[in-house]
Formats: sequence, C-alpha cells, structure tokens
Amino acid sequence: MAHDPFTIAVVQAGLASASDEMFTLLRKTAMSPIIYEVLDVGTGITDGEGNLVGSGAGIPTFIGVLDKAVRRIREIYGSKGIREGDLFVTNDPYFGGVTHLSDIVIAQPVFFGGDCIAWTASIAHWSDVGGITPGSMSTRATEIFQEGLRLPAVHLFESGQKVESVFEIIAANSRMPEFSMGDLWAQIAACRLAGQRVSRLASNYGLDAYNRAVQGLFDEGERRSLSGLARLPSGTYEISQEQDDGERWNAKITTSSDKFIVDIRDNPRQKAKPYNTSRDGSVIAAQMLFKALAAPDLFANEGSFRPLVVLTEPGTIFDATGTTPHGYYFETRIRLYDMLWNCMATAFPEALPAGHFGSVCGTVISGMHPDTGRRFTLVEPQMGGWGATSKRDGLNCMYTSNHGDTFNCPIEICEARYGIDVGWKRMNSDDAGDGLHRGGKGLSISYRPRSQATLAAGFSRSQVRVWGSNGGDEGGTNQLRVVRKDGTLEKHAFVSELVLEPGDELVIETANGGGWGRKLANSSSKIISKGEDIKATDSN
Repeated sequence: MAHDPFTIAVVQAGLASASDEMFTLLRKTAMSPIIYEVLDVGTGITDGEGNLVGSGAGIPTFIGVLDKAVRRIREIYGSKGIREGDLFVTNDPYFGGVTHLSDIVIAQPVFFGGDCIAWTASIAHWSDVGGITPGSMSTRATEIFQEGLRLPAVHLFESGQKVESVFEIIAANSRMPEFSMGDLWAQIAACRLAGQRVSRLASNYGLDAYNRAVQGLFDEGERRSLSGLARLPSGTYEISQEQDDGERWNAKITTSSDKFIVDIRDNPRQKAKPYNTSRDGSVIAAQMLFKALAAPDLFANEGSFRPLVVLTEPGTIFDATGTTPHGYYFETRIRLYDMLWNCMATAFPEALPAGHFGSVCGTVISGMHPDTGRRFTLVEPQMGGWGATSKRDGLNCMYTSNHGDTFNCPIEICEARYGIDVGWKRMNSDDAGDGLHRGGKGLSISYRPRSQATLAAGFSRSQVRVWGSNGGDEGGTNQLRVVRKDGTLEKHAFVSELVLEPGDELVIETANGGGWGRKLANSSSKIISKGEDIKATDSN
C-alpha cells in the first residue's frame, strides 16, 4: 500500500529531517561566527513551485524568505530555463533576495523523473559583501548600489558545471574573500545534501506518495490556522504608532472566520536611506504575527498562511521599489511587526505580551586583528528585555521576536577571533517596565577594541519607549554610547564609518520590556485596561 497513512507520515518525517540536516551541516561547516555561533541563518525545502514545505532551525523571518526567493527565481528563468544540476545565488531584494545584500540565498532545484519536484534553499548573513563601509551596512547609503555586490538570481552551477566567473566576482567584491568562499560552499553543501534526501524519498516511496505527503502537509497547515483563526473575535482593529524620527506608522487588521487581513498601505513613502523593506519583507512580518495568533506551534508551511492577506502600497517604506537601499531593512521590519503586535495586544491584552525591546540592535565592528594582522568583522545582534504577560514577568536578555534559535557570540570567541576585549556582559540596571508583571531586563555590554576599528550600528527605540500593556508601565530605550579615551561621550542610534581607537569603549544598553497590568495599592482591585492609539469596530 504505497499511499497508506504510515507511508505518508514517513515521507513527511523525512522532509522535516532533511531540513534539519541542512541546518546542522551549514552550522558545522561555515567559517563565520555570525553563522556557526550566532546562527544567523535559515534552511528549508519547497515544492517544485516554490511553496514552503518545511524548514530547519534558525531565524523564522529568514525561513520566510526562502519560498519567496525560489518563486522569484522561477519567474526570472521560467520552467524551461531551470535544469537538473543548476544552483542559483541571489541577495538582491529586487531579485528574490527579500532582505538586504548581506543575506545570501542559495537555491537548488531537485529533479526526479525529469521533473522539478522540490527546491532546497538556505540563507545566511555574510560578514562582508563590499559597499562603502566594512561589514556592508552603511547608514549613509542613498541607493542600493552603494551597499555592496548585487547578485540578481544568477547561476552558481549550470547543468552541473561550476560558473567560475561568478565565484570570482563574489570573492573580488568582499573584504574577507576567504570567509565568503567558506560560507558559500557551506550553503552549497547544505542544499546538495537536502536535495539527495528529497530524491531518495521520491525514489523509495514513489512520486505519487511523495506528492500526497506534501499536499497533506499543506492541508494540515491550513487546518491548524483556520482552527486558530476561528477562536479570534471577528473585528477590525487600527493603530497609529509614533517612531523615533517623529513619523507615524499606521495599520489596520481585520479578522474573520476564514481571513486575516493586514492593511499597511497608509504609510510614509520610501526613503533615499537604508531603512526600506520589500513587500515580501512586510509579508513576512505579517506571517509572524498571524502564526503567533492562529497556530503558535512549530508546524509551518505554505498552507499555514493561506488565510492571510497583506495589502501594501508600492513606493512606501513597506513596499520599496526602484533602487532604494535596504541595508537596515530589519529595523523597519521588526518595528512593523512590533506595531502589528501592539495593535492586537491592545485589543486582546490577555492573549499577548507587552512590547519587547523591538530592535535587532545590530552592531558591526570591523578592523585588523591586533595579534594576527588578519581582517575581521564582528556582526552581533544584541539581546534585550521581553514584555510581561498576563501571567508572568517578561524574559530577561533574549533576542528579538524575529530571531528564533539565535545565540549570542561567546565572549571567548569575540576576544580570540576579533581582538576585542569585552569589559562586561550583564543585565542592565534600569528599572523601567513596572506593572502587575514586570518587563524583562535588557542587556549591558562593553566592547573595547585593541586596534583601530570601524563601527556601524542601528538601534531603534532610542527615543520612543517600549509600550506597556493593559496599564503596565512603558519599558526602556535602546542606547549606544562611545566613551573616547579622553573621556568624551558620544551617543548614537544609527551610525556607520565611525572610527574607534584603542582605548575607546563602546557601551550598549538595551531596553527593558514593557510591563503588564497596572500595579495598584489595593491588591483586591481590578486591573484597569488602557488602550493607546487604537480603535476597534465590530465587523458583525
């Protein structure tokens, strides 16, 4: 019985295992600490049309890139332009890269019986892809051309033959070519391994059983999402949220028994600054919220997001077009996600936590190692406080809600690989985020480079405090300070090409999460709810 439920379950488990193997191989063979220590990666498998089937560990918002990248590659080349033995690379948000030029997507079609039945794909943040600043994350960029090498969904291998010129172009456009080549081959190996596993599943159990297993996964994902969606009250919820630069962002979310509609069309125009995100990036932010509300378990594929509709306006910061830069897209996307979360948390405070520190607080320090003379680039997202819930205090020193299975770079690795002394790494001393339940603590860290280095960083919520929920106090703000060796103090939020000299100190303080519930003197009194910049209308 080729199509009995046991066979289908075995094929489905095999697909999940293949995604996990991809992740493990990539982690064990990559050269850059941002990949093998921090795990700034994502791996996954799609069907032949680019619909997400399953994923390995890693960053959830990176997993959301892979299906969109594959679909764009298929759109560019067409079904007849994709052959067995092909392998593609892209990093350009206008050609399937979705994020920014530092995130490299590798995708391989998997053929069986002459047909493309699947794609294996990975994404990883590379330490340097050129551009006007070391680490490729300039805050001064006004066009994407200034941000580094653009790879518009080109062949790395064509019909099994290595395209040498593309490898040479990639190496020539990186300040750290040996690391780029090492990370590239790690991603290639991960895709090839998963491709072998998929082919073996189709060969062992037959293509019909394989296709039934994939369709079963999609149907189960949709079933779970619709079941969770049915438990949400139907209605329309609106929010307008102030940003650090004084702009206001707006969103409208409409829920019903079979649809979850996120409307973010009414927002500022795209900028000649690196703070834009692609439409695909905005869709990922909405997918994250929808998943948390409707089906907050590990099971996620194309079917999980069938009820989701995302409305954007081309030419806005959430649907950038042309050649606008995207270097700090992640700050825009995470603040979009935070705003959507705020909207629903204010409507349903019992169901969702208060705001968290709401910034990747990406820190890039580049220079020459004082002992080895070898070039280095530290790429470090920072940890911060998470919001309190209706049942408990917030979590201390966690990565953002967008990060998933991400880890901090150990102090020993930082000091050995980068020649940067870490003065301390501890929870901050801030007491912001009080309430019936307190927000979690943010991080305090001191970096002291032993040789001249260049800093690039982007910290959101440096002005507007983290929002509390249901009457809880606001949390803190994210702060970056440079203490010069002569005692001069500099404060920054978004900065690049900033030179640090030996004896200077970089001090980072990330925000506490928001509190939940109003703390009252009389403990028998009811908690008083507080709504902020939100309107709710019954849709029935």
